[in-house]
Formats: sequence, C-alpha cells, structure tokens
Amino acid sequence: MSRRAVFSLTVGAALMLALAGCKPSAPPPQIFKTQTDALEKAKGVEQQLQQTQNRENAAADEQQK
Repeated sequence: MSRRAVFSLTVGAALMLALAGCKPSAPPPQIFKTQTDALEKAKGVEQQLQQTQNRENAAADEQQK
C-alpha cells in the first residue's frame, strides 16, 4: 500500500470515529436568563414611569391654561 492510501484510510477512519462519537447536544443552558428577565422588568418599569410623567406633564399643561 502506498503512503497516500494509508493516509487516506487513516483520515477516513478518524472522521468516521469522530462523527460516530458525536451525538446531539443538549440545548445550551440559559446562563443569562436572570439578567435578561431583570432587564425586561426594568424596561417595563421605565415605560410605566415615562407614561406617568407624560400624564403629569399633560395635567400640568391643562392646569396652566
């Protein structure tokens, strides 16, 4: 057997073993879930504060008229 044939067989066998050893992995853990949940909650609070401020500004403008 030539060196090229031996090399090809070795590489082919290595690829087969590598692919056979791979199994579907579990979904990645949600490492940042608590941080993203807190960020979403903060955005909601910010939106509520902005709406309250807008209502207060509108009420103050009405009072001045």
